[in-house]
Amino acid sequence: IWTEKYRPSKFGDVVGQEDVIKRVQALTNSLNIPHLLFAGPAGTGKSTLALIVVKDLFKENWRENYLELNASDERGINIVREKVKNFARTKSIGNVPFKIIFLDEADALTPEAQQALRRTMENYSATCRFILSCNYSSKIIDPIQSRCALFRFKLLEKKDIEKIIKKIGEGEKLTITPEAMEVIYEGSEGDCRRCINLLQSTSSVSPSITANLVST
Repeated sequence: IWTEKYRPSKFGDVVGQEDVIKRVQALTNSLNIPHLLFAGPAGTGKSTLALIVVKDLFKENWRENYLELNASDERGINIVREKVKNFARTKSIGNVPFKIIFLDEADALTPEAQQALRRTMENYSATCRFILSCNYSSKIIDPIQSRCALFRFKLLEKKDIEKIIKKIGEGEKLTITPEAMEVIYEGSEGDCRRCINLLQSTSSVSPSITANLVST
């Protein structure tokens, strides 16, 4: 899947979100990140940036120090009480004194589950940092918002999407017309994941990507 194959693995590889990247990288370099809240539309790099932070912090030990959960799959209070607590209460491996839990689509958690999460964040702040991802920060309860550094992600601009399309085009030996580039950008609506999926599905028909081919 191209979304995984071309997923950035370093801060310098991320396209768009320049201000967010700069601030998050500075926090990561300090080795003392707060809880982070990434808010914004789908396909704008929230999950990717969380993974980059983890890999940069923990290097080869990143898998042992990282727990990823999707809150929309596991909405109840038990997921917070069990999986999160069990992971958060054990010591990290390596030089960084905390582990990281990435909770994707955190705005899908019930208010009760968010209250449980807030208590867990308080109880295990010495050994664990949370990165929460959501589409709407307004759906996250205030006590959690106040414990996190908030970063707002924007839909990618045309120049960003074009950069991604060109990179994949070179990597996959595709010929992409400027008109096709325009149609892919309009179809993606600034969502990087949608842009890459559209390009991959079109390329399965032909390596010569035209506007007509994308539109069919």
